[in-house]
Amino acid sequence: MASDPVDKILAQWQRERPDLDASPMDIVGRMARLSKHLDRAIQAIFSDFGLRQGEFDVLATLRRSGQPYELSPTELFNTMMVSSGTMTHRVDRLEQAALVERVPDPSDRRGTLIHLTSKGFDLIEEAVTAHVENMHRILAPLEATDREALALLLRKLLLSFE
Repeated sequence: MASDPVDKILAQWQRERPDLDASPMDIVGRMARLSKHLDRAIQAIFSDFGLRQGEFDVLATLRRSGQPYELSPTELFNTMMVSSGTMTHRVDRLEQAALVERVPDPSDRRGTLIHLTSKGFDLIEEAVTAHVENMHRILAPLEATDREALALLLRKLLLSFE
């Protein structure tokens, strides 16, 4: 199997600090490097649609929520794991682009809902299709069984944090 930059880093640590068990770098180092590559590859697709990652996330969250494609700001905020200020900024940008609109909440006179406009719906339909195709391309080097095993392991690790 070919070596990667993490192999070189591990060999250097083994040479310089043989007393140090640097083996976690084998996984965490690769995950960190992969994260950068993934961010670039994913953002390239979002850019084709004039979106940033966070804006895509808002539109995708509204779309997958089902009809009528609207959520309260709190529901959006809780789903997205960002600060309320960040969420407000994202919604403001999407509203300026006519991709979402703020509408009165019929069940709460003081509340508002963030609603996906028809323009936003059409855009997220195209963007999510391109995004999923891109993810298939990214994962193409892995066999289906490897992807399944990796998904299980990553879920286990993620659950330890969440």
